Amino acid sequence: MTHTQAQKDKSSAALSSVVAAVGLTTFKIVVGILTNSLGILAEAAHSALDLAAALMTLFAVSVSDKPADKEHHFGHGKIENLSALFETVLLLATSGWIIYEAVQRLFFMKVEVEVSIWSFIVMGSSIIIDYTRSRILYKAAKKYNSQALEADALHFSTDIWSSSVVILGLIGVTIARFVPGLTWMSEADAIAAMAVALIVIFVSGELGWRTISSLLDTAPDGMTEQIITKVQRMKGIYDCHQVRIRPSGARWFVDLHVTMDGERTLNDAHAMTEKIEREVKKLLPQSDVTIHVEPKEMAGT
Repeated sequence: MTHTQAQKDKSSAALSSVVAAVGLTTFKIVVGILTNSLGILAEAAHSALDLAAALMTLFAVSVSDKPADKEHHFGHGKIENLSALFETVLLLATSGWIIYEAVQRLFFMKVEVEVSIWSFIVMGSSIIIDYTRSRILYKAAKKYNSQALEADALHFSTDIWSSSVVILGLIGVTIARFVPGLTWMSEADAIAAMAVALIVIFVSGELGWRTISSLLDTAPDGMTEQIITKVQRMKGIYDCHQVRIRPSGARWFVDLHVTMDGERTLNDAHAMTEKIEREVKKLLPQSDVTIHVEPKEMAGT
């Protein structure tokens, strides 16, 4: 798989998400205004942020694979992490607005929700589209180890659940109109909107934590020990230490020190570092490995 083909596939997956977000946002806004449903309007706002996030992801995957230059010695992979952080902030802000509006409707003002067949059509369409695009994004994210695409895929997977909650809220409002003893269910739309917000907050928290960890160069849990164990088992290696792992978008930068026999030729030592690099890449695909060799008699000096 060439670099150009990988870039094309990632951009295609991100672009499909943008197109879907435009259609869903428009559809939900129109139906939400016509029916006065806070649940649908909350989903419209959610989809609008999906669009902003999808545009940011498209930009991120287009830029992140650019090679290193004189100003960015480690490449441009961090733009994917910044994209995920931007998405997190947008989602949390939207959740706050949704919760505020839901509380207003539950306790301070009365709003009649007009439930129609279009209410269910728009939310059902949303579930189908979100499922399709999340599958496309997950496939591309796994294939190319793209954190930006993975964040988008996770986001749209949770949209399926939030849309389902809104549908339950609309069903509750409909039941309240025809069953006298269940008038309390007329508030189901606002309650469903709050449930959507809570789902979004939960997902945003997870995404935000992962993003911050990447920006702080947090190594994968247990990976340092795995690399040390694997390298030290190789014939001719006396010790492996000072392992450092730095994530950058879809790539990893790994530095490590190894101790070899000081009598080995430069050619032999170089051949050994090539073997070590291949072993590390089995544990961390898409990694850039730098190996510092120390002679055994000088180790620790």
